[in-house]
Amino acid sequence: MEVIQLKFLLKLLGQTDCRAPISKLQPSEKTSVSERDKICRQLTDKGIVSHSREIKKFKIEAAGKNLLSQDRSSLPFTEKHFLVLEACKEKSATPGEVKKLSSEERQNLIQELEEKGFIKAEKTRIKEVWLTDEGYEYLRDEHSLTGTSNISLNLLQNYINFLRKAFHNSSNLAPSGQLNASVPEPTLIGTHTAPSDSLSESNKPNDEDILQIIQDLDHQLGTENYLPIFHLRQKLQPPLSRDELDQALYRLQRQDKIDMSSLVEAIHYTSEQIQAGIPQDTGSPLFFIMLKREDSDSLLL
Repeated sequence: MEVIQLKFLLKLLGQTDCRAPISKLQPSEKTSVSERDKICRQLTDKGIVSHSREIKKFKIEAAGKNLLSQDRSSLPFTEKHFLVLEACKEKSATPGEVKKLSSEERQNLIQELEEKGFIKAEKTRIKEVWLTDEGYEYLRDEHSLTGTSNISLNLLQNYINFLRKAFHNSSNLAPSGQLNASVPEPTLIGTHTAPSDSLSESNKPNDEDILQIIQDLDHQLGTENYLPIFHLRQKLQPPLSRDELDQALYRLQRQDKIDMSSLVEAIHYTSEQIQAGIPQDTGSPLFFIMLKREDSDSLLL
């Protein structure tokens, strides 16, 4: 690992829950913004950190143009999706050119259409960075410091504090609990109770298993195909880490197996339950899981 990458990580270790806006992670005063962002992307590629981003400029792809030419009444998209596609059908567009939508709606829709391959991001901005579970384990168990460098004692102290915390918590806290916004064990709402049995650490569920568990929990809790994510976390963390479960849900969404939506009325849930959602670049976290109807029906057979 390059010294400048290590400095970036040591800055991150000094932040609460190893998570911070990228503006707080400048390795040195001489590091440019573009170089800092490059370091972040390199560490993301290695799986050591992850980050959220904002799309600043985008263009339509062939699949998006084809979508615009189809009968909209038969497509699983809203008029808001088409406002985004219309904005960039002739040339590249910025989020501000998508009219009639709030900035939060615009960004969510743009990123959703990008994930589905209908548009392509041309310019992005990194917003928040956090240490992944893999990065936690790497720094705790594998990374070794060699050679000489002008790393400050304050940055080295961040690493020492990190190792001390890992040592003190190793007997009773999984790595994921150290990193991701310290989500406590969820408290179930209403009169429902979720199954208390947990899966074996050595037998992690695959995506199809998770799909079935979503179906089972929705049926048992009577959530009518709007399963709050905190129920799933209680069932699957452990054996899965928070990040592993988030990535599995994103994969299922990309495969059109599930949809996820944000929380609108937070008054019905505790702060811990809301924190169990999946944070987004802007606005509320993803909070509800909805099985696509064909998948829901097939799982019942």
